[in-house]
Amino acid sequence: MKTIIAFLLLASLISCNRNNEKADGYGNFEATEITVSSEATGKIEDLNLEEGDFLEAKTQVGLIDTSQLNFNKQQLLASKSTVYSKSKNVLSQINVLQEQLKTTKLEKVRIENMFTENAATKRQVDEILGKVNVLREQIKSVETQNSPIVNEVKSIVVQIEKINDQIEKSKIINPIKGIVLAKYAEASEITSFGKPLYKIANIADMILRVYISEKQLSKIKVGQQVDVKIDTENEMKTYQGIISSIAASAEFTPKIIQTKEERVNLVYAVKVKVKNDNSLKIGMPAEMWLK
Repeated sequence: MKTIIAFLLLASLISCNRNNEKADGYGNFEATEITVSSEATGKIEDLNLEEGDFLEAKTQVGLIDTSQLNFNKQQLLASKSTVYSKSKNVLSQINVLQEQLKTTKLEKVRIENMFTENAATKRQVDEILGKVNVLREQIKSVETQNSPIVNEVKSIVVQIEKINDQIEKSKIINPIKGIVLAKYAEASEITSFGKPLYKIANIADMILRVYISEKQLSKIKVGQQVDVKIDTENEMKTYQGIISSIAASAEFTPKIIQTKEERVNLVYAVKVKVKNDNSLKIGMPAEMWLK
């Protein structure tokens, strides 16, 4: 009977000690937040999102007016066609001259063979050589005329590519998978380059920022697994977390530290990465427990 009573007293004492245990760190959850800004200037045609919406990465959520860009593109395409027609005329001249050169070369071979057999004179040979050289120089001259036209076409092509890039940047593409925290613009408003449109946060992986004392520093390391606990209606809910970073220098104790004794000390900020099951929210308080 005495043994049973002693065991119950010991179990009660252990239970009391556990209930009085303190977490190794206290903090609040954060998330990677991105402010999506406009990459173009103009009227917002549509912006299909609201605060609290969940968005997938690389999806188009809006569009800035591209009418003027399309007009400029059509004008450049017309100029490109006009320049191409000039180039075709030059190339046709080159083709005619090349055909004449080909015929003259055949004639040159024939006369040189006749000269070998004493059926043609040296003057005839010199004349045919002169014709070949003249045609070659004419071809070079016409090719020189075509070079500026080719460069003009290249310049127009570059301008068209720039406009295509501006048209693509007029599409509002959501960069990451997450939830919309704030919306700063509406459809039909005029926006400009760099103006914020909305803010989104990746809540799939939450970051718990906690603060620890210098004495605890030797007990933790980057990559270490820890328990992260949050309050629920009946009991603490536990998540598995991994320490992703530890501050290199100490800082004054922030207000988040719970006890009065700890508030007079310098502490180190520690980030713990936790997989979210859709229960964790930005700003939610939590505790870190070392295993």
